[in-house]
Amino acid sequence: MDDERPLTILFAPESAYGPTNHCIGLGNILLKRGHRVVFASESSWKNRLEPLGFVEALIDLAEPPADPSGDLDAGKFWADFIAETAPEFRKPTLAQLESFIQPTYQALIDGAMYCEPHLREIIAEHKPDVIVQDNVVGFPALTTTDAPFVRIMSCNPLEVRGDKVPPTFSGYPVADQRGWEAYRAEFDRTLRPMWATFDGWVQEQGAEPLPDLEFIATSKVANIYLFPAEADYAGLRPLDWTWHRLDSSVRETDAAFELPDVVRDRPEGSGLVYLSLGSLGGADVDLMQRLVDVLATTRHRYIVSKGPQADRITLAGNMYGDAFLPQTSIIGHVDLVITHGGNNTTTEALHFGKPMIVLPLFWDQYDNAQRIDELGFGRRLSTYSCTDRELTGAVDALLADQDLRERLARIGEQIRSRDGLRKGAAILEHVAQRQRAVSP
Repeated sequence: MDDERPLTILFAPESAYGPTNHCIGLGNILLKRGHRVVFASESSWKNRLEPLGFVEALIDLAEPPADPSGDLDAGKFWADFIAETAPEFRKPTLAQLESFIQPTYQALIDGAMYCEPHLREIIAEHKPDVIVQDNVVGFPALTTTDAPFVRIMSCNPLEVRGDKVPPTFSGYPVADQRGWEAYRAEFDRTLRPMWATFDGWVQEQGAEPLPDLEFIATSKVANIYLFPAEADYAGLRPLDWTWHRLDSSVRETDAAFELPDVVRDRPEGSGLVYLSLGSLGGADVDLMQRLVDVLATTRHRYIVSKGPQADRITLAGNMYGDAFLPQTSIIGHVDLVITHGGNNTTTEALHFGKPMIVLPLFWDQYDNAQRIDELGFGRRLSTYSCTDRELTGAVDALLADQDLRERLARIGEQIRSRDGLRKGAAILEHVAQRQRAVSP
């Protein structure tokens, strides 16, 4: 057998921008190494992955419309779902377990069940050397083939539970265990019946039983998670040899970005701030407009990623923005990042050594917000109830904290030197090559 033949790597990311962008970054490195990269992505990503050099093997997570009119917006499946449930984001994380976390898991499960037959067809057609899943629920089609399965965990590392770390999605502090037991009990009460039904279905498809109250299997050969060593919970929640940490994974496919005059030419003593609530958080027009209006009162300059409702958001004179921006080409230019706390943006800000203000909305964003706050890398604010003064005061304080900015700049240099992007690609390449070597 010729071991120099290109490998076929199949990525199956969640439809949201975060996991898909993470896989795009890794896939791009593998393409440059001469391999064939297939994306089994949700169908709204049609014609968005192929121009990057990937093979599109698209799936539907629900019955497609009878008469679709043109291409869907990428990630529309989840953008629509989040928009419908946005009022739940105003609730504390304990209450969100029943009103948001459970319905979200159910939607993910429904999608996994719906696409199972098609996924099996895709795998049979493309015969991957390794299958890479970046999701929060399992797809039996991906774990019951001859190809090795690698799990990528794009969320905050608390998705892997432990007695000495706060409960997943809680946003609770490491140093204060009050509330942990009650949250875990509510997590069990709310999610166990759904988990039991899903676990039964997973086993019916020929896959092994899921770990208790977990919705995705852990790989026996390699698992990858994304979080810098300087912010990790490693000493509190040991992981076995199959787990690999990527300190960052900043894709190299974003377009270059030149600062527009409106934000490049700014008054002495003012800072440059990047504001993004992600593709899903940006759909909350009222929230985005309120942030823009408050920040307009400061002397600073802002680059705003307006999101899918861009035409409904009016920027002020001290701002530049667009619906979607090349984030990884921007963060290095700014002095501060205001974010929803998605794991990609959080780790990218640390990669470039930037302080953060985190305004969490859902899922692991609360965990990231709390971690950044308790480590002193920035501030966690209440997304919907923080006052104007709290927001502008946090901006002024973080921009004026020269010691913090210098500390984070040093951390950023260390993170960049560890080159998580190429480390991740090498892990996938190694698993695939090892499988090929032992295959008949």
